[in-house]
Amino acid sequence: MARNKNTIKGSLSDKVFMALDWILLSILLVIVIIPLLNVVSSSLSAPVAVGAGKVYLLPKGFSFKAYVSLMREKTIMTGFFNTVFYAVTGTVLNVIMTVACAYPLSRKELIGRNSVMFYFTFTMLFSGGMMPNYLLIKSLGLLNTRWVMILPGAMTVYNMIVARTFFMNTIPQELNEAATIDGASDFRLIISIVLPLSAPIIAVLSLFYAVGHWNSFFDCFLYNSKPELFNLQVVLRNFMANIKAMMDTSGITDSIAAAQDIALFQEVLKYAIIVFTSIPIILVYPFVQKHFIKGVMIGSLKG
Repeated sequence: MARNKNTIKGSLSDKVFMALDWILLSILLVIVIIPLLNVVSSSLSAPVAVGAGKVYLLPKGFSFKAYVSLMREKTIMTGFFNTVFYAVTGTVLNVIMTVACAYPLSRKELIGRNSVMFYFTFTMLFSGGMMPNYLLIKSLGLLNTRWVMILPGAMTVYNMIVARTFFMNTIPQELNEAATIDGASDFRLIISIVLPLSAPIIAVLSLFYAVGHWNSFFDCFLYNSKPELFNLQVVLRNFMANIKAMMDTSGITDSIAAAQDIALFQEVLKYAIIVFTSIPIILVYPFVQKHFIKGVMIGSLKG
């Protein structure tokens, strides 16, 4: 009888915990979703309503004018396609380099792997700085090329350590030994056994690298001076700067009302730019979410 009471009591405590958990998560969801709705609504509202602070959760004076202005700007579409190229090509190279480095370092029979890991970790703590990096990029002939956005960051040490830990804790040593006894080479072992079992960590690496490439601004701003090579972040920054210049000089040639209209429209454009740059990554996330949590948790365990 006492056992049944403890079971009922435990079940009741579980229900209370789940209820509090749902309440907390609902509050966090509201905290996150309200600013997002406000940004989307502001990007679809009339500039006057946004300037007056009348937009909250629903658009006021529904309008696609800001998005139409973005789409009509040829440089923005060029920057968008450049960013897609940098993100896709860079992510593929990043994942290949990370897996090619992390898997051998996860094998205990690799001689000197601890020394190699020390040198990799050392680069996380110390670097040459911005000017030596710039001179290095220049001496390699990568300035004003598409490869300057891809090759210098071909692998991130932190992501390599996460992948290495995943391989150490997930791929059994006995599985490697059995494949070796059956005559599988190291290349065949990686292609036929390791990669099919590594979907979670590959999904995590792909998302991390893709987001990094998509949001990259400073590298493109520093190493590229050709407009046709600019990524979306740099193009949008220049686009907003040009509108600000129009606003600053409009008082000379136009009326004060026109200058105020440009200022209000600039605010709406800021919200439209936030939505425009965020949607692609938001659309990609559901496809990798299934593996994301598992890959992060397993890969973050101490190996």
